[in-house]
Amino acid sequence: MHHDRIHARRPTHDLDRWSTGTIESITDRDGHCVVTVAAADDTVVELVVTFAIRDLVLSRLDIADGASPVGEQVWYRRRGG
Repeated sequence: MHHDRIHARRPTHDLDRWSTGTIESITDRDGHCVVTVAAADDTVVELVVTFAIRDLVLSRLDIADGASPVGEQVWYRRRGG
């Protein structure tokens, strides 16, 4: 399976290939993590990532331990994008 890309911090490479959005939800589906993001153009994007990437992104967000990541800004790239 191909996975989407997501960063908690602004990427330092290929900036024109990344989009920004705000986390709406994080759920599990079929053994993968689905991060739903509200994009800058008001569309909703579902990003499929591994649990390891989810954990890494959450650890890098500027939120208190155990706090919800909903409403936090992330940078993302759809698979193949």
